[in-house]
Amino acid sequence: MALWKRETTLEELNKTSQGCMVGHLGIEYTLLTEDRLEATMPVDERTTQPFKLLHGGASVVLAESLGSIAGYLCTKGDQQIVGIEVNANHLRAAHRGRVKGVCRALHLGRRNQVWEIKIFDENEHLCCISRLTTAVIDL
Repeated sequence: MALWKRETTLEELNKTSQGCMVGHLGIEYTLLTEDRLEATMPVDERTTQPFKLLHGGASVVLAESLGSIAGYLCTKGDQQIVGIEVNANHLRAAHRGRVKGVCRALHLGRRNQVWEIKIFDENEHLCCISRLTTAVIDL
């Protein structure tokens, strides 16, 4: 059974991401299934720290972007999502290519949600585990 209450396409998600941090960092939504959302992000001059490794803050942007969009897709009507807490454990450095974020729901309540986002390098090594908690707001 699909989690999503709103219908969308990857094309629409990627179009919406232009003109903001998501687009600036080159994040691209790549997979939307019944229970997960995935996106990739380049490891390049926009997302690395001075030692040419993926910046931890860029990993958190990828994680929060995935969790926020997934959270929004689980709302209906005039509801909106805002992040209230994000954490990340950086486990392995990425230094080239693209990283992939995989987002899955851990908790979907009426007033809050918890999302797990795992980030992998091109060799499928786990680089980062992040958790995002969001609040569901009625507008």
